[in-house]
Amino acid sequence: MTRADPVVRADGLVVRRGGRIILDDLTFAVAGGQVTGLLGPSGCGKTTLMRTLVGVQEVSAGQVTLLGLPAGHPALRARIGYSTQDPAVYLDLTLSENLRYFGTVLRLKRDTLTAATARTVADLDLGGLENRLVGTFSGGQLARAGLAVALLGSPDLLVLDEPTVGLDPVLRHDLWSMFHRMAGAGTALIVSSHVMDEAARCDHLLFMREGRFLAGAAPARILRQTGAPDLEAAFLRLAGGPRTAAAQQ
Repeated sequence: MTRADPVVRADGLVVRRGGRIILDDLTFAVAGGQVTGLLGPSGCGKTTLMRTLVGVQEVSAGQVTLLGLPAGHPALRARIGYSTQDPAVYLDLTLSENLRYFGTVLRLKRDTLTAATARTVADLDLGGLENRLVGTFSGGQLARAGLAVALLGSPDLLVLDEPTVGLDPVLRHDLWSMFHRMAGAGTALIVSSHVMDEAARCDHLLFMREGRFLAGAAPARILRQTGAPDLEAAFLRLAGGPRTAAAQQ
């Protein structure tokens, strides 16, 4: 596939759980080289959508492809980084041991893993914590340790579920700067949040509510379409109006 091709494409995506529709007929595409924000209140389906994209959520109907392959395809494991809300790291291992373990899972060669570990530790301001047990980390340090695992393999697609929760403003700013550097280098990023002030940091937005999309466009376009003074007001206006299932690039 070329850089111009969508990195993620979904058509008529439906997820049901316990007889309840969680994702309701979603059709959308995500381009490479940009940060796509998945914005909406808690419980609207953001995490379910992200789990679907990385292939760990059963789909009731529709199709989802990533990098030209069906979601969950074994060949995608080393090409997608996924950071969950609850960091998926081992609390009884040190940071270095966690990174070494997950680097081995990704089949990174020793020299590549050493360089990737040094880069991620520096980017996430985790220097000096390499030999500490992750279980002794603060909440913010733990969140960054989980993000370090997702970044380790220099993935083509990063799926980040509320990665800035609990972080101080300076670190949040630094992380968003890093996200945009990665996008500039060609990586596609999908970043979820329920904090509307992060929406303006994204190149493209998917506003979500009750399992459906309210809108899918660049922030400036959403402001023009709604006539709202800011993106929070835009979301509220959209939430009070008709909803659309399609959010094409």
